[in-house]
Amino acid sequence: MLRSCFPAPSKRLRRLAPLLAAAGLVLPAAAVAQATPAGPDTENPFAIHGQATWAWQRKPSFGAAYSGENSLTPERAKSYSFTSTLDLGLRLWRGAEFHFNPEVAQGVPFSDLHGLGGLSNGELAKTASTSPKFYRARAFVRQYWGMGGGEETLESDFNQFARTVDKQRVVLTAGNFGVIDVFDQNPYGSDPRTQFMNWSFMTHGSWDYPADSRGYNWGAALEYIGDGWSARFGHFLQPLESNGRELDTRLFEHYGQMLELEKRYALAGRPGQARLLLWRNKAKMGAYNDAIAFGQANGVTPDLADVRREHAKMGVGLAFVQEVSNDAGVFLRANWSDDKTETYAFTEIGRQVAGGGTVKGRAWGRPNDELGLAVAVNMLGPAHRSYLAAGGLGAFLGDGALRYGPEQVFEVYYSFAVWKTLSLSPDFQYIRNPGYNRDRGPAKFIGVRAHAEF
Repeated sequence: MLRSCFPAPSKRLRRLAPLLAAAGLVLPAAAVAQATPAGPDTENPFAIHGQATWAWQRKPSFGAAYSGENSLTPERAKSYSFTSTLDLGLRLWRGAEFHFNPEVAQGVPFSDLHGLGGLSNGELAKTASTSPKFYRARAFVRQYWGMGGGEETLESDFNQFARTVDKQRVVLTAGNFGVIDVFDQNPYGSDPRTQFMNWSFMTHGSWDYPADSRGYNWGAALEYIGDGWSARFGHFLQPLESNGRELDTRLFEHYGQMLELEKRYALAGRPGQARLLLWRNKAKMGAYNDAIAFGQANGVTPDLADVRREHAKMGVGLAFVQEVSNDAGVFLRANWSDDKTETYAFTEIGRQVAGGGTVKGRAWGRPNDELGLAVAVNMLGPAHRSYLAAGGLGAFLGDGALRYGPEQVFEVYYSFAVWKTLSLSPDFQYIRNPGYNRDRGPAKFIGVRAHAEF
């Protein structure tokens, strides 16, 4: 399910992969360093950014009364991931830009990426192979239309040109990109390359956001950014099968849609945002109660593959993002899905409450360091619980039985700023009731992450 559809590289190419990735960061950086620095209003037609992230984790053994086909194995184990990405940007006509992201990824997940709702490394959605896989991550156009209200400056960043824009504007992003590149943006904890690594904190956990198995998609998002509030709407493809690599091109037959409303405010003089996300997916999916009924009628273990038909899946999420000081901020998410049908594109979380925050190290003389702490309570709907308790297998879960308990995730990391473009982050995660099972765990994950970017 998670293997690349591209042919495996040769042995020579595999040996050279780390060097090629390093060259992909160093050579463009050298070229940029030799160029004249450009201010926010300079119409430089090209932009080059790059990143490389390596993460290693160790899982000590834990107690388990039993294990199934899709369990997190209780034995001691280790895991790693490596990704490297380039952003090649080009200004087009007035207010328009194009971005192309080639990416390489490799890694080994715990238990073939099974056994948890909140999996321990968000980067491992992109690969499950010790051989590097090269692919296109993004290729999209973004268009800005100004509507007045004064001006503000957007800084140069990954997949964003430095430019001056109207405070009131319409933005269209269309092509190949990630849904969470636009929706549910959280500066205090959503990026597993630099912040919290657990999937519970990447976005609303119960939002089965449409994507291929690497987290990317084809579609369009239209945003209105107004004076104190914003609205976003998106329409995207669905995978052909649950958590599959290939996307279903029947754009108006099987799809994922989302609407996000955002209100900006000030609390004690500090900026904050409140967001409401509504989403709906339509695809050929298996319903948990249908699978249970089929299994009982035929004397077999319930299997979603036996009962797949057209279904819609819906959910809602509330998010709050609040600056606390110049160096600290917090976030809170509460989200719910109907959780009646199989997980199709993200992970097996049916309902969730999550929160956390980050603080810079200025108070202890390390202004570029960052400390992050977050907790999440992941839950399942009644039909989902019954299916797993009857021995059914999901995309990520299946212990063969289930004594249900909410999955509780705690994560803390500290990011050391080694250089301006390099950080090193020890990370610790504690997960109680892994896979929502009181008969297993708790599971602990000890890791370290290195991240370089320009």
